[in-house]
Amino acid sequence: MLFDTHAHLNDPVFDQDRDALIAGLPEQGVGLVMNPGCSYENSLQAIEIAEKYPFVYAAVGTHPDTAQEVNEELIDRYRKLCRHEKVKAIGEIGVDYYYETIPRQIQLQAFRLQMELARETGLPVIIHERDAHDDGMRMVKEFPDVTGVFHCYSGSAEMARQLVNMGWYIGFTGVLTFKNARKAVETAQSIPLDRIVLETDCPFMAPEPFRGKRNHPGYLYRMAERLAELRGLSVEEIQEITTQNGKKLYNI
Repeated sequence: MLFDTHAHLNDPVFDQDRDALIAGLPEQGVGLVMNPGCSYENSLQAIEIAEKYPFVYAAVGTHPDTAQEVNEELIDRYRKLCRHEKVKAIGEIGVDYYYETIPRQIQLQAFRLQMELARETGLPVIIHERDAHDDGMRMVKEFPDVTGVFHCYSGSAEMARQLVNMGWYIGFTGVLTFKNARKAVETAQSIPLDRIVLETDCPFMAPEPFRGKRNHPGYLYRMAERLAELRGLSVEEIQEITTQNGKKLYNI
């Protein structure tokens, strides 16, 4: 069975068939799913879904795209949510300088406050980092006692090796199957297998040959197949290794 370590099952694109899709995942070989929050309301929805399905877990946190909502009051509300038995991480949090619709200082302040919460609670973090490698690395070095996963990893293989040495996991999405995915392939080939987790980041970035379609956890097998090819192992071995990695990451 596979572990989709990052799936946005509360996205509106699943409103019409969410329950049927989630209920059918075990038959498609997906035995565990982590559903991260992107805002406070989104985090509440993630918990609600996790409460309905024994194999779905939740993370709570605010994405850099909604970083303006983060303040001490919100952190206290997250602190209370972290006591829920199905909440296994803080996330997804981080920095994203691709569009810069939210000023960098606001993103960094929200990131820091949530890293402080992770340090306080002992929970791992799910980091979203795009076009902000330097600031992302500076933040994790500021909190050496906090670890987790860099999801949908887009940095260099060298940076990934640094993160792994600091105790972090690296998450790979459907990008691993894209023909032009040079950096992702190089990273997946060069870091220890016991630090790799697989994710769909659905409904975004469906793997080949489903690219352009709505992504969902049932497509995770494609990432497993591609990683098996890159590492010279069987798909079954990759399934076992990456599922155990995900369980260790989220203490499941």
